[in-house]
Formats: sequence, structure tokens, C-alpha cells
Amino acid sequence: MKPLPYQAKAVIGRREMVSLPDLNLTLCCKADTGARTSALHAEAIEPYEENGHPWIRFLTRTSGSQTPPHECRLPLHDRRKVRSSNGQEEWRYVIRTRMLLGGLDLPIELTLTDRSNMRHPMLLGRRAMRRLLVAPGASFLHGEP
Repeated sequence: MKPLPYQAKAVIGRREMVSLPDLNLTLCCKADTGARTSALHAEAIEPYEENGHPWIRFLTRTSGSQTPPHECRLPLHDRRKVRSSNGQEEWRYVIRTRMLLGGLDLPIELTLTDRSNMRHPMLLGRRAMRRLLVAPGASFLHGEP
């Protein structure tokens, strides 16, 4: 067996609680090694300009449509074409933010999309898990919801 090409920062379960301090959010996310980019549930997405720079505002929910919406505003990082798990391509806005997971403070990129039909409001993709190992049979290794 080949040794790992890096020292893992942590082992995570297939579901973990994470905090996004720039958005003032704590929510449950699902680790998805098949997804390249991470995604966050977003509604009423509206790009705008502030002091000559592109920004984005949107509503998100931490747990299904029954929870109250939370308004978020951040600088807009990019807009990319993303292919979803069902093969559909769509243009998505991309934000950069910090993610706290256990004792880790990681910079991540999140695409904004409607995940209201999904069980978890956030999907953690491969780019965000570069130095993490996933234990698919475990959940909430870094704290219970």
C-alpha cells in the first residue's frame, strides 16, 4: 500500500457540524467525495455592487424550509458552470469564506444553489477536504448537532 502523499489534518465522518463565521451560521453538512466543489443552500440570490466591487446577498436556512431564513452578504468571488449529480449543468455564484470544523479553521469556496429538496443544507466537496480523511461509516466525529 502506498503511503499518503500528505499528513491528514483530521478524520471526518460522512456528516459533520460546521460553522461559517463570516455568515454567522452553524449547520450540518454532508461530506461528498464525488463532488468537486462545496455547495450551500441559497434562496433569493441577488448580485449587487458595493463600492465598485461585486457582492452577493442571499437567504439560507440551517435545516429545511421550516427554519427561519438567514440573510447573508459577502463579496462575490466567481461564477462557474457546475454539473450536478443528475447531470444538469447550471451557472452558480461562488463565495469564499472560512469554515470551522472541530479545531480546524479552513478557507473554502461554496457555490450557491437551491438545496431545499436535499437533506443537508451544505455539501462539502473534495476541494474543501484536501487534507482531510473521510470515515464513511461515522458521523459527527467533531461534535453532535
